[in-house]
Amino acid sequence: MITRLREVRRARRMTLHDVAARCEPPTTPQTIGRLETGARTLSVGWLNRIAKALGVEAADLVALPEREAIPLAATLDHEGAHAPRREGVAVPPAAAPGLVAMQVQSGIGDYRSGDELWLQRLEPEAYAGALNRDLLVPRPGGRFLFGRLIGREGDRLQLLPLGAGQRQTVVTDPPWAAVAVKLIRNL
Repeated sequence: MITRLREVRRARRMTLHDVAARCEPPTTPQTIGRLETGARTLSVGWLNRIAKALGVEAADLVALPEREAIPLAATLDHEGAHAPRREGVAVPPAAAPGLVAMQVQSGIGDYRSGDELWLQRLEPEAYAGALNRDLLVPRPGGRFLFGRLIGREGDRLQLLPLGAGQRQTVVTDPPWAAVAVKLIRNL
């Protein structure tokens, strides 16, 4: 079996130590290195553990003949575009538990028509961690409110809608909220 462990790990900007520490139960960086190079046999159990540590599906770590890899052509920084230091591939986004999506029908704020947002559902005790981030909150009657979380007081969330000239809205005790974690935009 041909694996893409090293490519995916590098694409995620993680070291051997990072992956080893995130494995459940934790392992050593040397073990991860041996699994990457093929010096140690990669079982399905190890494949699943490493995939979870990297935040990808196990299938993303296996090179399949019918699956086209997206080669990394360049990197971009403040000085412009450059050739990558080493060969790599782009890892397509993978869905995770608790994600919901929202499609943008017309441009508002930083978002353009055709954008898709992936949002991570939060429990009420985690709302404070979404401060100054864009949040989707359900409202009565099948409606939703989407805006920047600018404050929280007890069970009240203060959201600033993204449209120009709109006023802050206060939502009391929402059953859940979802914070924007990934923007998917076609150019």
